[in-house]
Amino acid sequence: MAKASGGVGNEPWRVLEFYSGIGGMRYALMKSGVNAEVVEAFEINDRANDVYEHNFGHRPFQGNIQSLTPTDLDGYGADAWLLSPPCQPYTRQGLQKDTGDARAFSFLQILELMPLLKHPPSMLFVENVVGFETSDTHATMLEMLEKTNFITQEFILSPLQFGIPYSRPRYFCLAKRRPSSSVKERWNNMLIQSPRPLFEIEDTVPDEDVSSRKDWDMLLPSCQPIEQFLELKNPSNGTDVESASLDTDLPRDLKHNGEVLNKASLDQYFVPLSLIERWGSAMDIVYSDSKRCCCFTKSYYRYVKGTGSLLATVQLDKKDKTSLKELRLRYFTPREVANLHSFPEDFQFPQHINLRQRYALLGNSLSIAVVAPLLRYLFTDPS
Repeated sequence: MAKASGGVGNEPWRVLEFYSGIGGMRYALMKSGVNAEVVEAFEINDRANDVYEHNFGHRPFQGNIQSLTPTDLDGYGADAWLLSPPCQPYTRQGLQKDTGDARAFSFLQILELMPLLKHPPSMLFVENVVGFETSDTHATMLEMLEKTNFITQEFILSPLQFGIPYSRPRYFCLAKRRPSSSVKERWNNMLIQSPRPLFEIEDTVPDEDVSSRKDWDMLLPSCQPIEQFLELKNPSNGTDVESASLDTDLPRDLKHNGEVLNKASLDQYFVPLSLIERWGSAMDIVYSDSKRCCCFTKSYYRYVKGTGSLLATVQLDKKDKTSLKELRLRYFTPREVANLHSFPEDFQFPQHINLRQRYALLGNSLSIAVVAPLLRYLFTDPS
């Protein structure tokens, strides 16, 4: 089995992490097993940097990425750049201004600096929403990578393909500069929608080979049920919080994310009846035994339509014409959303980050379960 070793002399690969958010990319790099160190992270969002610093003890550079010069970037001596630029210019819910959107400018600026570097990186990793692959920004990126002697391998993958009951398809571009002949042989510069190539360098290969997004539901039987990702449980007797009546006293030892819950703090996760009456027909409702939920966006908890799934806390017969009110719908907690993103158990938010901010920051993050094997694939030379 090929291994993702370090850089020159087996020293750790030096990595720059752009648009670092709350650290999803860094967690994925850690999970990948690659011998690498993040020498600097860049993020303009102050709250995201608070979360990143809280978990890693390292506060990202908070200036505008567009202010970076070739000299600045050369100074880091980085072997790899990991980038997760803003998705709003390309998302279906947005205005789709593409290169005309100001939020695309910093990424375009980084691309323009590539030919000017004395010591350009040897590897690039880019993550974005589905739709980026048809954008002008994407075309500019491929043109610049070709000009600077990179070859690329592109993917569109979802956590569903990795056994996670979470539908979050995303675009990924892996690029290597002056790669070995063995890498050239296995990279075909085509857009792949199967995770199979990621495991061909390992000892095992997934049974399913899903070649297109329309077949992703075929993977649902192999996904874990949502209940495996829920956190609201009574640690003393295993009773789900959902089974506790809000009209009675909750057990004293009921905890949520390390904090003792009371009735008021639990209430905040239940969907108000007024929203159910108005938007019930537009809600995506899942159960604890479901094997798929919808993508959580940064607007989750602020809006209920198209922002993520809601959990039915009463397990009634789904064949019955049950009133939505009887299902006692609730939002997934931030910890549960983090679990579906495959964040580790020790990931935490600082106390001053409020509930809406936590949802927004998670909505802008990424799936560690998907990105980790992609990074391993990028850094591994099968020769």
